[in-house]
Amino acid sequence: MTNTLHTFHIPVMGVGFTLDSPIKVAKYGIDSCISLVQDHVVEKARAMYSKKYKFDYTEITQKIKGYRHKRITAYLNMVNKIVNLEFEKVLTNDEEQRKYFSLLPNNNSLKLNYMVLKNLNVERNFDLEELLRQIKPGSIDVNIMSKLDRVDEKSGISDALAALKGYAESDLESSIVFSAGINPRLIAYIETFQDFFPQKGKAPKKKIVLKVSDVRSATIQAKMLVKKGLWPHEFRIESGLNCGGHAFATQGLLLGPVLEAFKQGRGMLYNELREIYLNALEEKEIEEWLPSMFLIAVQGGVGTAEEHEFLQKEYGFEKVGWGSPFLLVPEATSVDQATITKLAEATEDDIYLSNSSPMGISYNNLRNSEAEKLRLERIKKGKPGSPCFRKHVVLSTEYEKPMCAASREYQKRKIADLEQQQLPESEYKEAFERIVEKECICDGLAISFLRLNNMLGKDNIQSASVCPGPNLAYYDRIYSLREMIDHIYGRKSVLKLNRPHMFIKELDLYVTHFKNELKKVAENDVRATKYINGFRTNLMDGIQYYEDLFKDKLSQIETLKQTVMATLNGYRLAIS
Repeated sequence: MTNTLHTFHIPVMGVGFTLDSPIKVAKYGIDSCISLVQDHVVEKARAMYSKKYKFDYTEITQKIKGYRHKRITAYLNMVNKIVNLEFEKVLTNDEEQRKYFSLLPNNNSLKLNYMVLKNLNVERNFDLEELLRQIKPGSIDVNIMSKLDRVDEKSGISDALAALKGYAESDLESSIVFSAGINPRLIAYIETFQDFFPQKGKAPKKKIVLKVSDVRSATIQAKMLVKKGLWPHEFRIESGLNCGGHAFATQGLLLGPVLEAFKQGRGMLYNELREIYLNALEEKEIEEWLPSMFLIAVQGGVGTAEEHEFLQKEYGFEKVGWGSPFLLVPEATSVDQATITKLAEATEDDIYLSNSSPMGISYNNLRNSEAEKLRLERIKKGKPGSPCFRKHVVLSTEYEKPMCAASREYQKRKIADLEQQQLPESEYKEAFERIVEKECICDGLAISFLRLNNMLGKDNIQSASVCPGPNLAYYDRIYSLREMIDHIYGRKSVLKLNRPHMFIKELDLYVTHFKNELKKVAENDVRATKYINGFRTNLMDGIQYYEDLFKDKLSQIETLKQTVMATLNGYRLAIS
């Protein structure tokens, strides 16, 4: 179903943390994903790597028409060129070859054949050459957050559409990941690029990945695509709360039951989408191409080799995303020294679900981050809010012009409005905190990359934001790429801290979220009461699912089973 050599991938993280991850890891066959939010940082990265690899470089300034998509295209083409150069070294260098094969899963057939050849002390023969023809670099994937779709006044094109154009016109043959829901304007624009359609009966050069939370959202989004002759290559299921970055909490739908629903309904969904898709190709007079079964990946809180293997075997999914742990792997991601030290030292209490994102979406935050400290200092000085350099999140339309809720201008005006209301002190403090808790993320999440590479400028805020998932609390140091991959594949564990099972951790997060939601419900609010009752029912169903799952699948580990059962019953009582 998939020719991916590794069974994990590195999802997009922040704005800059995975901006150059393909350059670091693709040569070893590892898939990773680049954020296309910040063309400003993309251009700086292109300048840096052009100098390093001695490529010709001409700056694409903001004076150039269509600069945003042109910057993205130029950067992605350069990354692709570098990855191919680095992969050529793997093909011609014995040491790099050994590293490539040694990092693969132990049961990978190419790795086993390579080990046989080396044990036979064969220096170079047809078998080795044939083996090397079968390996490949990892995919250079990109991510667009669909909701970040501000229309640029100068160009007249929105940020998301410009990012899509930048990817579509690049040399890459990879996947574009759409996260944060569907954007009809974006889907309509995809139709204008031939690389997303099959050509001469062959698969599309560029594939579409949908990040989803459940079968319902996957079906809705996928149908919007297939009606236009666009095939969803992969559904990337992410935990609603046990994840990094923005958290899109479901109505109590836990990850385990969601995965089960995909497992049970996969064939039916494929057949339904396939029929619509083929009809759309016929209407567009595109030569028929029979789509393969879509891939399914899962991510959000995976932390052990046992969990990784279980997700694949129990649900039959092709890939597992490992995100936050790789923030502690300098060979894979770009995190400056100060930030990576804070991440290594972070405990469960330090990583929390906040309302600090100006997008109005819950956001996983680090309690002692530089950005959080600066935010509090600004409030203390009577100057809350951040300078708004990039304006990618100017989503508030309360005033005469769109503004970012984290900006100094917006917060100043909101506080002025608040003061005129003459509220009681307790209500004023609560409303004031809701205003000033927002922090800059479009620039803040890029600072770590810029600082690490000595590229901070006067037009940057100087404090780094970071958005790790709760799972990071169980990793306590910096790791090498080999150490982390050996951990993923069960060759050697790097965990030294007690850690709950990923399903149990997510349940704990949802129970806490449920209790917070319960506090907001007014006594006679029929709609909110209905929502809460549905939330409780879904949680109860999820707990029952886990009891059955752990009883059947983990019966061989009696002590673990007893602990899990007691924990699940405790959560059941907590929400009853």
